[in-house]
Amino acid sequence: MIRELERQLGFRLFDRTTRNVVLTQLGTDLLAVTQPSLRTLDLAMARIERTAMGKNRYISIGTTPWIAANVLPQAMRQFREHRPDLRVRLFDGTLNGILRRVETGKLDFGVGIFKQMPGVRRLPFFRFSLMVIRPDKGTPLNRSTTRWSALNGQTLISLTANYPHQQLIERQLTKSGVKWQRGHTVNLLDTQIGLVEADEGIAVIPSFGLLACRTRRVTVSELTDPVVNLEFYQISNRGRRLSTEAKEFSAFLKMYIASWAGEAGVV
Repeated sequence: MIRELERQLGFRLFDRTTRNVVLTQLGTDLLAVTQPSLRTLDLAMARIERTAMGKNRYISIGTTPWIAANVLPQAMRQFREHRPDLRVRLFDGTLNGILRRVETGKLDFGVGIFKQMPGVRRLPFFRFSLMVIRPDKGTPLNRSTTRWSALNGQTLISLTANYPHQQLIERQLTKSGVKWQRGHTVNLLDTQIGLVEADEGIAVIPSFGLLACRTRRVTVSELTDPVVNLEFYQISNRGRRLSTEAKEFSAFLKMYIASWAGEAGVV
């Protein structure tokens, strides 16, 4: 594109070497002339965008079903109290489904356990940890933490391998030298917790699942030696500018999750 622009202009904009790229004097002169016009264009585009959004102001966010059902609705409700003019549309789906919608511009951003991908801007959003849950058999649990090595010989109820945190769990089990039996393999966190309650085995889950455990007869303890963190990221389309409204909701959501996690004891 630069070469084509230089061809149309009839002069070089950059001096290039294998180690360096710098503006030529003519390129510097052209930059000085065009910058005011570009600033004017940016301001005009921003004004037009605000006018267009004023007719139907909304942002769209995607996340996985459990977070979408248990965290986002109340966050959206609180956000609406001070921004009643801005609607938040929620998409609940798989990580791949969220990624596709971000790439095609159908979502402003997504939140979840995403890998780095070309064309996608990925920013750290929140950090959870891993915990082990066991059936509550009526005997007090005298420890709030459990070593990974203590899972040796246990039957684990796991999620399907397409969950990134399940992959992380199994890598850590291998790294810790734990020999375990695979029990049920299911698609949903709630199913996983229900099977533990039914004494079908134990499970390693993200700490945000602690909230779902409170209505179940299970005991929970944090896994240590080592503590394994689970990173949540915000993803957006690298080729598109995130709107002011989307940035505002993103900042609010991050604060909301921090508050929610602290109150629920899931950090």
